[in-house]
Amino acid sequence: MSGASDIDRRTRGFRASFLRVRATFIKEFIQLRRDRVTFATMILIPLMQLILFGTAINANPRHLPTAVLVQDDSSFARSFLAAMRATDYFDISLTASSEAELDHFILSGQALFGVQIPAHFGRDLIRGERPEILVIADATDPTATGGAVAALNGLSQTVFSRELVGPAAALAPKKPPYDLRVHLRYNPAIETRLNIVPGLVGTILTLTMLIFTGLSVTREIERGTMESLLAMPIRPFEIMLGKISPYVVVGGLQMSLILIVARLLFGVPVEGSLALLVALTLLFIVANLSVGYTFSTIATSQLQAMQMSMFFFLPNMLLSGFLFPFRGMPQWAQAVGELLPLTHYLRIVRGIMLKGATFADLQADVLALALFSLAAMTLAVARFRQTLD
Repeated sequence: MSGASDIDRRTRGFRASFLRVRATFIKEFIQLRRDRVTFATMILIPLMQLILFGTAINANPRHLPTAVLVQDDSSFARSFLAAMRATDYFDISLTASSEAELDHFILSGQALFGVQIPAHFGRDLIRGERPEILVIADATDPTATGGAVAALNGLSQTVFSRELVGPAAALAPKKPPYDLRVHLRYNPAIETRLNIVPGLVGTILTLTMLIFTGLSVTREIERGTMESLLAMPIRPFEIMLGKISPYVVVGGLQMSLILIVARLLFGVPVEGSLALLVALTLLFIVANLSVGYTFSTIATSQLQAMQMSMFFFLPNMLLSGFLFPFRGMPQWAQAVGELLPLTHYLRIVRGIMLKGATFADLQADVLALALFSLAAMTLAVARFRQTLD
């Protein structure tokens, strides 16, 4: 009898334990359902990663924007350009009228390749004088241009197969009847660090500025000091400006530290204006601080503010061109990337540091970054007013 009673007690104890675990399990799911930000983050971040890595990321980009300066109207020039298009690596979308304009297309980032076919190219080729075709490649991102350069070098055997027939067939030896000069500008040694290190300036600033300000208002609410702040005769914009200003200084110090380390440890130059780089970096810092401040007015806890910051940071890192070539992404991913501040800042920082680009070369990205900053600040102030009400 005692043995049966022991078994019965153990059974009842197991059932009671199971019921307690089940109750805790149900309670946790109820709390998770109420915390909508956390629940959405758990669902959307894996989904975002799957979509981005599965469809948007491409390490071998094609249809790269290409500018041409054609100074010869022969069939040979047209055949060379047609052969370039046939590789699917080159999208000849820009036509330059001078060498200066061709250089501008490369400097501004509108084109990753520039092709110059000289005058009398067809005549010199027929005479066997081996004319030169100049191809300028923006090598600031070696991953983006490496495959295209390889495809370009492979054109030599077949590019003029239709033209070099009959009397001109003797001009079609194994060695091409022209010289292809490929200039890898801004990074001729194809060093990855020259691409990654400037990009780290924007990536580090994005992450730290989002987190710092994302926690600012929620920290005040959790500590109970927000009521004291609101009791003061101060406007919402003044509160936001006062909270953001210290982090602008912190961001400037971070940028200075990164640039010093980049120069001394990695040998990354600053070819352009340092003053322009500092000014545009401060604009980028303000844009991210405004986004982080908006998150802090929406979140009800520091954990939620951190989750929102990471949810915004992930597409910035993946769709901006920092880790993967921007031009290798599908059109919808590039459209999303154009809405992100890091995309435009990466073009700015790489353009100034590696290319020596000026404000005139970068004005499109500067305008986009300024508009984003204005919209983010307006939203932040509006959200803070709503929080006060």
